[in-house]
Amino acid sequence: MGEQIAEAEAAGADWIHVDAMDGNFVPNISFGQDMVAAARRSTRLPLDVHLMIVEPLKHLESFARAGATRISLHVEAVDSLQTAMQAVRKTGCACGVAINPETPVEALFKDLDDLDYVLVMTVNPGFGGQEFMPETLPKVRALRRRIAECSSHVSLGVDGGINVDTVPLVVAAGADLIVAGSSVYRDDQPVAAGLEQLRRAIIQ
Repeated sequence: MGEQIAEAEAAGADWIHVDAMDGNFVPNISFGQDMVAAARRSTRLPLDVHLMIVEPLKHLESFARAGATRISLHVEAVDSLQTAMQAVRKTGCACGVAINPETPVEALFKDLDDLDYVLVMTVNPGFGGQEFMPETLPKVRALRRRIAECSSHVSLGVDGGINVDTVPLVVAAGADLIVAGSSVYRDDQPVAAGLEQLRRAIIQ
């Protein structure tokens, strides 16, 4: 993992996105605090920790101590988004909220200006390598319009199924943060090649 993180940093990645899954909020289990700490030792880049877990507020401090720079939690996993955002900020981390494909974006509208970033899930969360869901594009457009109307500073990200075919679509819809996994970390090519292919696809 450290070697691939180093490759991504050398290739010009802006940050490293780490998925934490608990087997409850999503069916899979993945990185926890120890892996975040290992990732922190491997890079100076910001670590964006995406909490796909139940009761995320119980674990914010431990992920921050492990080295998270930014923490995103799911709107579906908290009772009060305002309380959750305040809890993230108390850790010193930037605050993001992720939203699942089936959740209406209006759930975020009133809190947008208090966020640092929004992460629209463009697949059902839990497993890598899924196909991009084109029906999520209207959600990206709606959030981009709302951000413009509010003159908000919030960044708009997408996560899931991002490759050379889908990245132009999400950028055209208004995304300015791109999370990519399977299209970058592959057995058949270096990390740098995957990142360069995505960049070229965006500017074409």
